[in-house]
Amino acid sequence: MVGTLAYGLQKRVELARALALEPELLLLDEPMAGMNAEEKEDMARFIVEINEERGTAVVMIEHDMGVVMDLSNRVTVLNFGERIADGTPDEVRRSPAVQDAYLGEQHGLFE
Repeated sequence: MVGTLAYGLQKRVELARALALEPELLLLDEPMAGMNAEEKEDMARFIVEINEERGTAVVMIEHDMGVVMDLSNRVTVLNFGERIADGTPDEVRRSPAVQDAYLGEQHGLFE
């Protein structure tokens, strides 16, 4: 029974169920939530493989900025529902609007 598996394995089963339909676009809502570092690494590897090997586009909503910056080709940042940045991870990382919104003052975010 899936409910008896460790949390990280349950999340992998959820991902496998979504992939069973062979989607062209996979929308993931906080796939790393509640995971430890090892589980996050495993899930990140699976997400990259889904994109690279299957050609499946992945849209991910995630609050772990390390994960977002490491996995993404393009990042969009919202602040209270308003888009304040959109671009490559490096462009978003340097955005004064993102730094102001998430740190309260301009300085090196995510470094």
